Amino acid sequence: MTFENYPKQIFIGLSAIFVQLIYSTASIAAEPVMITVSKGFGLTLFASDLGDAKQLALGSNGTLFVGSYKEGTITALVDANQDGRVDKRYTIAKGLHYPEAIAFKDGALYVVEDDRVLRFVDIESRLRRPGRPKEVYDRLPGNTKKSKRAMHFGPDGKLYIAIGSTCNVCEPETPFGSIIAIDVNTGESEQIVSGVRRVGAFDWSVKDKELWFSDLSRDWMGDNLPPDEINKVETVGSHYGFPYIHATDIIEPAYNKPENLKVVAPQFELPAHVAPMGLHFYRGEQFPERYRNQMFVAENGSWNRSSKVGYQIVMLEIEDKQVVKRSTVVSFLDGEFPVARPHSLITAPDGGMYISDDFKGNIYRLYYKNPQKNQSQDND
Repeated sequence: MTFENYPKQIFIGLSAIFVQLIYSTASIAAEPVMITVSKGFGLTLFASDLGDAKQLALGSNGTLFVGSYKEGTITALVDANQDGRVDKRYTIAKGLHYPEAIAFKDGALYVVEDDRVLRFVDIESRLRRPGRPKEVYDRLPGNTKKSKRAMHFGPDGKLYIAIGSTCNVCEPETPFGSIIAIDVNTGESEQIVSGVRRVGAFDWSVKDKELWFSDLSRDWMGDNLPPDEINKVETVGSHYGFPYIHATDIIEPAYNKPENLKVVAPQFELPAHVAPMGLHFYRGEQFPERYRNQMFVAENGSWNRSSKVGYQIVMLEIEDKQVVKRSTVVSFLDGEFPVARPHSLITAPDGGMYISDDFKGNIYRLYYKNPQKNQSQDND
């Protein structure tokens, strides 16, 4: 597939318009679909054909790395002329076992593969021939087909990895259902949180460096229960309730909470089944002031609900360390038809935002149309 076949600007919204997307090399256009974006924003297609595009990582030189869970590949995307569309793409690795979690630090790309962490050194200077990676950690639990992962480097320089539970509802064996922090130089690890079901993503707030994470609650309790969660880490080692308590106060009928177990309630409850797979604090300056340093969440969307919810990018506004408002920035749901399932978010070098889509294998670029205009107009 050639990217020249794609319209450079697939959507600019005051509220919503219809857009035509091409998804085949035979140049057969799909039916027009509707994507909705907030006033002042635009959305472009940055890259496609990336399998089930999962977590994103950004290199020091602006290279965008994408992990594909089912395809078993890591792809590097380069926008050489900085026009908002990928110009070159390189396969960094293939044939890996579920490499959905990736991270970048000090010139190296880190990849979780099954029970280990791999490191590709000086990767941006070796995109054509990345060489063999070095194993830097080998004590993760296996069976990652059921236990989903997410990974980032923290402000303390440690590599944080979320390790999902292997079930809908159960008492997972450690370290399933937790977030751990690894010193990649010594191999020492520490459990940061436990009692989580499936941490889709996590990030540190820009101003106070507090760790926030999303957690997908259990299925099969009905359309509206239990809510998905946004949590904050205030004490290392805290337990967040799974499987005994879902959200703030929904008791799990299958398991009794240990009497002395102290459970941390979520900071914010999302609607049930929206599946918050991406969480990212916006670090750019292109968006208006009200969006800066705020939390963006990619709601991957429901799969077992009578009517669909999620399939959108929302902003959670934080004041005094509390979430005070949730608002939709991009909606990929056209009625009951999902145009995309957003998975991961990251601030682009130009101040826009990249969005991965594990449904169609696309990367979208969200941008603000007139960043130099009077930003106060955005609040009018």
